[in-house]
Amino acid sequence: MRNTDNLKRNNEIFTFHLVNMSFFSMLKHLISPLHKKNITGLKHSESFFLMNLGEPILFLKRFNLKSIGLFMWWSDENELNQFLRQETNKVFSENGWHIQMKKYRKWGSIREIDSAQISTHIKEPDGPVVAVTLARLKLSQTLRFTKWGKPVEAQVKSHSGKNLAYAAFRPFNTFCTFSIWKNEKEMQDMVNGRVPFKDGRDHKMAMVERTKKPFHFEFSTMRFVPLKEAGMWKGGSNFTKASRY
Repeated sequence: MRNTDNLKRNNEIFTFHLVNMSFFSMLKHLISPLHKKNITGLKHSESFFLMNLGEPILFLKRFNLKSIGLFMWWSDENELNQFLRQETNKVFSENGWHIQMKKYRKWGSIREIDSAQISTHIKEPDGPVVAVTLARLKLSQTLRFTKWGKPVEAQVKSHSGKNLAYAAFRPFNTFCTFSIWKNEKEMQDMVNGRVPFKDGRDHKMAMVERTKKPFHFEFSTMRFVPLKEAGMWKGGSNFTKASRY
């Protein structure tokens, strides 16, 4: 079992929000991010429109143009709760879902969140895990990134070990992936494959290409342990199947 006392020792939390809102409200959040509004306790935020995994790039059904994804870094849970209680922020609690989580591992670097604490005492989580990748794309690499990234999307979409997954984008060059997995082993099976030379191949090939010539000028992939969830999304809830408090 996870030691929740250890999880609480570091007060910082991250959240990921999936929220239904009008197209124009979504645009407002993309243009004017929340962390620039002096919200108490909010250290950084990233906002995106959501993309359905595996759909063709130029098809309208790939894009969710009346919903938004937000990745947010908070000084502690109390500040998050204060934000959600405010009348002007009711959309976040009434029209969507969010998850609270602690970061336990990362690779790469994103300047705005590099100073976030990592719960290094969590070595091998025994339950659900959340994966978030954040990247600033080199526009010159857009076609190459699309070529190698699309097969990985399909691999994630069809994987039996994932509970929820989205790709997300903010114009013109910020990409994000968000996924919840049954456990770390299932996520690792997606990355490395269960059967050598059979599955996991698309992800491995994309990583080889990234090493040869980076797609991004900033890139970080992070893993989190879920603490708690709130709200509903697409008729579902409790995607991690357990509360960590």
